[in-house]
Amino acid sequence: MKFNLFGDTDRTKELLLLLVVGGLFALSTALSNTFVNIYLWKQSGELKDIALYNLSIVCIQPVAFFIAGKLTKKIDRVIVLRIGVIILSLFYLYVLFLGKQASEYLLILGGLLGAGLGFYWLAFNVLTFEVTEPDTRDNFNGYLGVLTSLSGMVGPISSGFLISQLDKFTGYRIIFSVSLVLFFSAVIISFFLSRQKAEGKFFVWKILKSRETNLNWGRILNAHFFQGFREGTFIFLIVIWVYIISDSEFALGTFGLVQSAVSFVGYFIVSRMMTRDRRKKSIFVGGLILFLSPFLFLLQVTFPLLLFYGVVISIAYPLLLVPYVSLTYDVIGRSDNAGPMRVEYIVVRELYLNAGRILSIVILLITITYFNGDYSIPVLLPVLGAGHFIIYFCVRSIRFATLQKSEIMSNYSQNNSDKEDGTRV
Repeated sequence: MKFNLFGDTDRTKELLLLLVVGGLFALSTALSNTFVNIYLWKQSGELKDIALYNLSIVCIQPVAFFIAGKLTKKIDRVIVLRIGVIILSLFYLYVLFLGKQASEYLLILGGLLGAGLGFYWLAFNVLTFEVTEPDTRDNFNGYLGVLTSLSGMVGPISSGFLISQLDKFTGYRIIFSVSLVLFFSAVIISFFLSRQKAEGKFFVWKILKSRETNLNWGRILNAHFFQGFREGTFIFLIVIWVYIISDSEFALGTFGLVQSAVSFVGYFIVSRMMTRDRRKKSIFVGGLILFLSPFLFLLQVTFPLLLFYGVVISIAYPLLLVPYVSLTYDVIGRSDNAGPMRVEYIVVRELYLNAGRILSIVILLITITYFNGDYSIPVLLPVLGAGHFIIYFCVRSIRFATLQKSEIMSNYSQNNSDKEDGTRV
């Protein structure tokens, strides 16, 4: 039975199951991830410690991607997904076990979280590549963005309210426990996904070198480096800033609610309106808004200003990410050996993404070590924030050879046809 959410496709069941897994993951992380940084911040009180914690995450994550990629070639990408979720569950169990001593084990906790994220995202990205096609990718990424935004609306405000009503650390323990339950639910749902391992040797170096001859692939890799250049610092610094200024978990939850509500509308509209010929214009507009937004921090930073910033970037991210993620998968899908080496393409992409994140956090650490953070950070953020805008200049020259629709579908059918040899794309 076909469902018109994704149009005329025989992969509706796989698409819907993957959306459910992605939605459960998004809700779990929305409940807890924001508050893990605050939980550790309240124990440490040092921005440098939180930066080191996040640096350990992005240093371990590409290593985990590499290991998960090798495993995927030997076992099954669904099993790798479960391993990732189990590691993430262990992370929250460890945080609960350590309690008020968690800040003394920042690097271990960061490494554990990075490992879990690496395994999860490797498997999820490979699954996305396998079950989506050029005609369904924009819709899938848009609907996933809607679920992520809904989770972002429900999660932070619920967690913030709970923490504000209970003893602080009791509230944290409850939301971390709920995240555990959601992760286990994602594992259960994953058993309904069809299993298919990717066989063959692991040729990461070959795919890395192919950027020299495959210009589209090289451009996408450069774009991911600059994407990480912004994300590395922004992903945790703004959250810390909101909490410092408001001194309230509930205010932080309100920030997340407003931000996600706007994103929800944005992702829904973009997923309905996006077409392939609009992708690059959308990436340009979204990247430009994200580049200009950190200049707000050159003004006196207040909670209303941070709320306004949250609204602005929540408009920009759907414009950027929906076409950008789809374009990335299209570049991979049209590259040599996209079927049998899809895992290697995902691993190499993550190496570039996390390289950008690592550089971003290292620059932040150098800045706050040698300069007064109150003055240097507002100046640094527009520099780091340029990363998403540079994405457009990396991808604007991406061109695909003109193929008839029948030829394109034939390429994908060839990649998907033989379940025996593990080259399903």
